[in-house]
Amino acid sequence: MTLDTVVIGAGPAGMTAALYAKRKGLTLALIADSVGGQMGTTGNIENYPGVEGILGKQLALKMHDQLKKLDLEITMDRVTGVERIGDRIRTTTGNGKIFDSRTAIIASGAHWREIGVPGEKEFANRGVSYCTTCDGPLFADTDVAVVGGANAAAESVLEMTRFATKIYMIVRSTLKADQILADRIMSNPKVTVLQGYDVVKITGTDFVEGIEIRSKAGEQKTLPVGGVFVEIGQDPNTAFLKGLVKTNEKGEIIIDEYCRTSVTGIYACGDVTDVPQKQVIVAAGEGAKAAMDVYTYLSKL
Repeated sequence: MTLDTVVIGAGPAGMTAALYAKRKGLTLALIADSVGGQMGTTGNIENYPGVEGILGKQLALKMHDQLKKLDLEITMDRVTGVERIGDRIRTTTGNGKIFDSRTAIIASGAHWREIGVPGEKEFANRGVSYCTTCDGPLFADTDVAVVGGANAAAESVLEMTRFATKIYMIVRSTLKADQILADRIMSNPKVTVLQGYDVVKITGTDFVEGIEIRSKAGEQKTLPVGGVFVEIGQDPNTAFLKGLVKTNEKGEIIIDEYCRTSVTGIYACGDVTDVPQKQVIVAAGEGAKAAMDVYTYLSKL
């Protein structure tokens, strides 16, 4: 059987795309190796319209329940390949399943780059965060550290000046943020920029209580902080595509305003794409756009 579409990924983009495709009456498969994506591992989400505050895992389960009510189940499997064969798209999985479809929607998301030090995984969602937009207000009147030296880290530092008492910006080499951002950071009395330092360890008991750093010269410091924001970038989950669609220098899939990729019939949405704002609400909106244009595209065939 040739399906109308295959949706790859069950984060907010993928589940929204599947929801819209199903409601349009399209035949589809939704394939993912987890439910929720990065949203599912996020702490409290307070900026999703209509929801005052909810754990990322709970929001993911609500989206999943909505799909179940439409008799749409997620195929729990990892996609290992996508290829164009004539006028069809073939998706293969790690368990040896093959799905043929007329279109495909790639919503495989991205993963945050980790520092890779002791304490990082142990204190995830207990003081270690990868999103100031999501979690920043939770650290009001707290001393925090932001790890990173590019624009994303700089913007996180400036955002945290609204909430935190003191912000340590830990930069492995030199500050690489745009000059206007760097000037604002350097002139803010709340911020201390520590250039040329590596993170050695994140410490605490139930929650983060400190971060250990070491300079290139071997000088070691322990900073008493209640939160650590890791802002060293993220990598899109695109290895299974094997260069099928065009990507930018970051490896993100390049899309147009309709979520179309460089290959006709293949769409992409959410954090796997070059859309700059990596937020749950943005991913959901992009998923809706992708599914609606898939419907339009199929209607014209």
